[in-house]
Amino acid sequence: MKCLYCGYAESKVIDSRPTEEGSSIRRRRECLHCGKRFTTYERIEEIPIMVVKKDGRREPYDGNKVLSGIRKACEKRPIPSSEVERVADDVTREVFNLLDQEITSEQIGNIIMSKLKELDDVAYVRFASVYRQFTDIDAFMKEMRLLLEEKESK
Repeated sequence: MKCLYCGYAESKVIDSRPTEEGSSIRRRRECLHCGKRFTTYERIEEIPIMVVKKDGRREPYDGNKVLSGIRKACEKRPIPSSEVERVADDVTREVFNLLDQEITSEQIGNIIMSKLKELDDVAYVRFASVYRQFTDIDAFMKEMRLLLEEKESK
């Protein structure tokens, strides 16, 4: 790490600790040439994951969109905010664990639906109705029957 003051390339770490949000590490360094101290931050380099939309467009993965969709599905349900955020974090973690540079919006939707099915039936049906774009009552009822059959078989 180059010294801010003299440009010397060598320094030693005096102190190292995580930041408050835990997403990076703060390091106090001392230049081995001029002796002045400075602070650096180290964080994990995120590999951008591109989402391939139904129409073929590509856009960077946005965990906030996932959280927003899950929040809408869970609206007015007895589900704590912490659970909604945990589900969104689980979805993001699963997406990044696929280790692919691209993922389809359909894959993300399926991951979300599997998490919501475990969390709350109503939230699952709400999300599925928007995600799968039910065009009529028959498609909606078919999904409901599948959900009921799954519940009965458990």
